[in-house]
Amino acid sequence: MEIGIPEPGKSRVDYAACLFKSGYNCAQSVFAAYADLFGMERQTALRMSSAMGGGIGRMREICGAVSAMAMLAGLKEGNDDPENEEAKAHIYALVRDMSAKFKEKEGTLICRELLGIDGMEESAKPTVRTPEFYATRPCARLIAEAAEIIEEVLLDKKSEQNR
Repeated sequence: MEIGIPEPGKSRVDYAACLFKSGYNCAQSVFAAYADLFGMERQTALRMSSAMGGGIGRMREICGAVSAMAMLAGLKEGNDDPENEEAKAHIYALVRDMSAKFKEKEGTLICRELLGIDGMEESAKPTVRTPEFYATRPCARLIAEAAEIIEEVLLDKKSEQNR
């Protein structure tokens, strides 16, 4: 599947889930669906986010979709001045807000808890993607949830719809 910006009429929320179903990891799927809006080309977005999948390197820690939300927040509103304490506090508060929205809906930010598994995976090797894999994993739904939060918080779509 060639990825770029989504087809006309296709939402980026659906696009992010489609990226996952085409083989990209959770973080890549969320990050690449939106990175172009903040000036990053897709190949860089895919490479940069590839290590965050599976709860960061398949260690089943923070969900990759949540990590992608944080990275996108940084692209949009991140700080590049080490002395700007106000900007640091702003980006941290933004990431906390987005993460709290995810946690409120899903109950946790932790990959293994979302998947219902114990501990870190023994192997760094990804699970083979089969129809059964996609049928038993909540990841496409979690990716869509993260994308909806991005739409609401970073793209301000919810407030635009209410105008």
